[in-house]
This record gives sequence, C-alpha cells and structure tokens, in this order.
Amino acid sequence: MNQDILARNNIKVKGNGTVPMLFAPGFGCDQNVWNTVAESFEDNYKVILFDYVGAGNSDLAAYSPDKYSTLEGYAQDVLDVCEALKLEDVILVGHSVGGIIGALASLKKPELFSSLIMLGPSPCYLNDPPEYAGGYEKEELTGLLDLMEKNYIGWANMFAATVMGNPQRPELSADLEERFCSTDPVIAKQFAQATFFADNRKDLPNITVPSLILQCTDDVIASLEVGRFVHENTPLSSFRVMEATGHCPHMSHPEETIRLISEYLAGDMASFEKKETGDRV
Repeated sequence: MNQDILARNNIKVKGNGTVPMLFAPGFGCDQNVWNTVAESFEDNYKVILFDYVGAGNSDLAAYSPDKYSTLEGYAQDVLDVCEALKLEDVILVGHSVGGIIGALASLKKPELFSSLIMLGPSPCYLNDPPEYAGGYEKEELTGLLDLMEKNYIGWANMFAATVMGNPQRPELSADLEERFCSTDPVIAKQFAQATFFADNRKDLPNITVPSLILQCTDDVIASLEVGRFVHENTPLSSFRVMEATGHCPHMSHPEETIRLISEYLAGDMASFEKKETGDRV
C-alpha cells in the first residue's frame, strides 16, 4: 500500500533534517513549482514533494472522478502521503488551494501537523454579499469552466497570465502555462470545479494547528480582503502582506517567500500580525 501511494502521488523525499516539510502545489501545478523554495530548506528539514493525481508524473490510473469531485479527496491524499512516510509534526506549506487542502487534512488529523503555511489561500471564490467578497460571480467561474472545455490551450494562456501577474516577466506566465498544458484537460476541469465552487469558510474556525497566511500584493485570484478573512477566522494564525505581486510568490519571488517562512518557523514574529485568542495583537 505504501509503495502504491508513493507511486500514485510521485512522492520525492529530500533533505538532511528530520522535521518534515510537505509542499502542496496549487491548482494545475506539479511539485516542480516548489523546487527553488523547497531546496532552501533541505539542509535543516526533511523535504517532501508530491503531485496530485492527474498532475505531473502521478499515476493517472488512480484518478477517480467521484473521489476528486471535492477537495476532501485531495485532502485524503495528503493524509495518505503522511501515513505512507510515517510522518509526524508535519509543516505543511500549501499554495492557493493547496493551503485549503492542507487545512482540510489538518481538520481530519490535527495531531499529524505542527504548522500550516498557506500562500494566497481562498476559502471561497464566490462573492456572497454583503458579508463576503470572494472576487468572482458565479457566471464568471462558469465561463472559465466553459472555456476550459472548448479551448483548453486558450484558457491555459489566459489563466496563466492572470494567475501569475508580473506582466514584465512573461517567462513566468509561460512556465505556468506549460504546467497547465501538461495536465489532463478533463481532470483539470474537474479540479477547477472542485476548487472554485468550494466554500470552506465555516471550516476556518475549527483549525487548531498554528497557521501562517502569506498574502501577496495585487493578487487578483485571492485578494487582500480574502487573506484577512482567512486570518481573522482562523485561530492561532499569523498574517503577513508580502511585497511579492501576483498569486505565485514561490515562483515569482522565491527569496521573500523563503525568508518569511524561515522567520515564522524560527519564531521571529515581530513583523507578523497574530491571532491567538480571537484578538489581534
């Protein structure tokens, strides 16, 4: 069973340390998006990289439309990876929906995790006025899914540029577009549906693992308002607005990403907003 999971999720284990750091990619991405950031932690941590089923070099034969129709299926895979490697006190670093997937995994087995680090998370992409502005109307997201079905290459080109931001560095968008295009279009559309129509706002107050929310500047996918919502509704959370722009700081601004994660793990919290008992300090 363990070998099956190692192959299913194309798990790679690197590093010289004993404390595990598990890196969860965002939507449409494989584990290689983490290469620069993850490598910087290999001297002191056990670094674990993996692919979601349907992405990268995962086992496509393991894909189940029913299981992966919701984010819970992906969260179970995270737990399977932890079990297969017999991990404890895991530091989970998740980008975008990868952070929410990590949060869902921590709700199922909080004892497995010591920290949850989320880059640009959004618990709900749909606007729900007047209480919540997720950033998108239902018609916009439905149109996105329609474009994926009718013109996947065109969607990948458009969406990669939107997600990455940083138009002055077109090579970053091209890299992300290539990753989108290497994913099975049918699986990608179902993952998109599970991601963009999920509503995990009510799960946030139940998270018991100490958490860090890193929020990019000018992020059109997960706005500053959304980042603050995650922070204000997640117990034991810390929050930092990054100088990085766009939605993929681990790719566009890896040095800042590495520095802030390192500061958080070292307990150097002077520049972070904290939420411990319901009040910001």
